[in-house]
This record gives sequence, C-alpha cells and structure tokens, in this order.
Amino acid sequence: MTRRFNGSRVAAQGFSLTELLVGVSVLLVMAGLAIQAGGESMARQRLEVATRRLVLGIERGRAEAERLGRPCGLSLAPGGWQAPSSGSLIGCERAAMALGEGVENGSIELNHNLPDTLRFSSNGLVLDGGTVVLTSAGTELRRCLVMALPLGVVRLGRYGGAAGGRPDSTACSPDPTL
Repeated sequence: MTRRFNGSRVAAQGFSLTELLVGVSVLLVMAGLAIQAGGESMARQRLEVATRRLVLGIERGRAEAERLGRPCGLSLAPGGWQAPSSGSLIGCERAAMALGEGVENGSIELNHNLPDTLRFSSNGLVLDGGTVVLTSAGTELRRCLVMALPLGVVRLGRYGGAAGGRPDSTACSPDPTL
C-alpha cells in the first residue's frame, strides 16, 4: 500500500522505533505530572478536612458544655480532640474526634500553644485561647486557627510563620477560600 506525501511516494509502514520511544516518553512525563498534581490535591484535601474538624470539635465542645449545664474540657492530641487525661474537669465526650477521619493515606501534623485542657464554661464560652497550625506532607500549604477569649475561633487562615517554631497568631493571615 502506498500513499502520496508532498508529491512523492511513501510506504505506509507504521512508526519507527525512535518515534515510539518519543511518544512513550511524552506519555510517561504527562502521567508523572498528573500523579504529582493528584498527590498535592489529596494533601490539600487532608488539610482542609482536618481544619474543618478542628473547628467542629470546638463547636461541639461548646454545645456539650451548654447541654450538660456545667464546664467540660477537651485536649488536642496529635490525632485530634479527646477527653482530658488528667485533672478534675469532665471531658466533653461528644466532641472527641479524629482530625483526619475519612481521609485515607496521610497524616496531619499539629503544632499548637493551647493548654493541656481546653476548657468550656457551663454556658459554652471558651475559657482558653491559643493558635493551632496544621500541616500535611505533600503540600506547602499550612492552615492555622486562632482562638481568643471568650468567643472561641477568631480566625482561620494560612500560616506564614517559621516551620516548627512556637505558633504565633500574628502569622495567621485570613484566607477567603475557607
């Protein structure tokens, strides 16, 4: 079988080995970029879920204290909110939750300057404040939460402070995407 190409006869034999190698190389590069973008997307999703669950735990703690009609407390551990392990304050049991629940493969790193037990008054006011910074492997994005007295969450945003240092509320910039 022959065909005309630019006025000359060319045999239709398929692709040469060089053309196949170039084509496969381009496909592999494109697949690698897609996988990398997917990994970044999953890391951001883990971070967003953890940020929302962090706020949800605080809101549940406030509601639990009001429901009980007496003070209760929560502790923020690396895995999430839990009942206090020490002290005389009862735990806000219904508020305990993991930060990464529902998001597979990956962990959230947590750095905060909250007290060992975050206390809620009997009418749901937060009695302690501080800053929490959340990070996830696979993304440079860092989320932050700043809590002030007595209303609780004051600001959610992007954290721009030094990595690994003590969290600083002034380094938490508001983020309109939240």
